[in-house]
Amino acid sequence: MIPYHGPDAEYSLKGKTAIITGGAAGIGLATAEFFAKKGVNLVIADLNPEANSIAKKLGSGNIGLPGNICDANYRKLVMDTAAAKFGGVDILVNSAGIVALEKAETISEAFWDRTIEINLKASFMMAQVFGAWLIENKKQGSIVNMASQAGVIALDKHVAYCASKGGIIAMTKVLAFEWGKYGIRVNAVSPTVVLTELGHRAWDGPVGEAFKKEIPAERFAEPEEIAGIIGFLCSDAAAMITGHNLLVDGGYTIK
Repeated sequence: MIPYHGPDAEYSLKGKTAIITGGAAGIGLATAEFFAKKGVNLVIADLNPEANSIAKKLGSGNIGLPGNICDANYRKLVMDTAAAKFGGVDILVNSAGIVALEKAETISEAFWDRTIEINLKASFMMAQVFGAWLIENKKQGSIVNMASQAGVIALDKHVAYCASKGGIIAMTKVLAFEWGKYGIRVNAVSPTVVLTELGHRAWDGPVGEAFKKEIPAERFAEPEEIAGIIGFLCSDAAAMITGHNLLVDGGYTIK
């Protein structure tokens, strides 16, 4: 059962422990920064060899573990290290992912496989490790999977990315359905373009300006906006929200 602890107007996260994959850059880093301000213990899992120094800058007690989230041994290391260091884990944010554009008629099998492996398979396998630990130890927790507006609409040259993010949304619903009885909530967040460093490189200029005109909000999202929404979903204020895909797209997909 997912319990109700009363109203939480502060969206409190203090004292909780969170694993954030892809936490050294982009939305993952913005989430880590938001969590740090909320008093969350952080375990940043990222390919970046500087993951530990990035984590320490956000709090001396935090941990960064460089490695490949597609590696089963690394996923186990992340979970075991977090549990041993902090006595348990409460939150998993699956933020690691890739995107590259390719036409459906020319996309290579290798590129398709890499996109699905990183975006979908690794997210599920990390959720499985996390969920299994919670169930075995009779703990409750929250998972937030980074999906995308590309998971609910078609975008040109995004066939692998759309497939991977659509899979994330479906996977989120199944995990929420199966694990609710254990007190585990699972949700997805689906942004439009987010102005991370990569977002700026891809969308600054005339193409981005034209795209903004198709969004009712007439702008793209900022990383800290997405981080705040992830924080809300992980707080007790969202105790009755599970299996949901929250679109953060300025209205783009309502057309």
